[in-house]
Amino acid sequence: MKLRQMSVAFLKNEEHEVLFLQKKPVDTFLAGLIVPIGGHIEGNEINDPKRACLREIEEETGLKSDYIKNLAIKYIVLRIKDSQEIRIQYVFNGMVSKNTTLLESDEGSLSWIGYEDILNHNVSATTKEIVKHYEEIGKYNEKVYVGSMKSLNGKPEITWGLLEDWELPIL
Repeated sequence: MKLRQMSVAFLKNEEHEVLFLQKKPVDTFLAGLIVPIGGHIEGNEINDPKRACLREIEEETGLKSDYIKNLAIKYIVLRIKDSQEIRIQYVFNGMVSKNTTLLESDEGSLSWIGYEDILNHNVSATTKEIVKHYEEIGKYNEKVYVGSMKSLNGKPEITWGLLEDWELPIL
């Protein structure tokens, strides 16, 4: 079974909007969907998904790392695709000023979408599940969550767990 790793960012601005990329309808991956900024992890980035995320942000938006504040891992999502590929998606949250100049890439067009409006757009099932969890639980803490994507009665769903270091002493 192949392993594919991706790293994406939910970049928020001061108006609680998230920067998304509208993929072209002819793209081979997530065609026509609105997706968080990010993409596949390259071989030399396998042990550093944050580095991959920063590279993807710069490629898709022109933003250099010093324009991004508090970029931190929030979610790790696991799924099996077509029973032949295990996908691991590292999801980061960060802050960017809405007034920052963005550069369009050939991958699609950029737009700011209010958090409360994300689910009304054409987004992937993974993005929907992440947004729902973040709105219900994730935005209230700095914890990292791991999720396993599955089908529940034919509908995609993520089962979430808290990612913790079990060796830490209990106070």
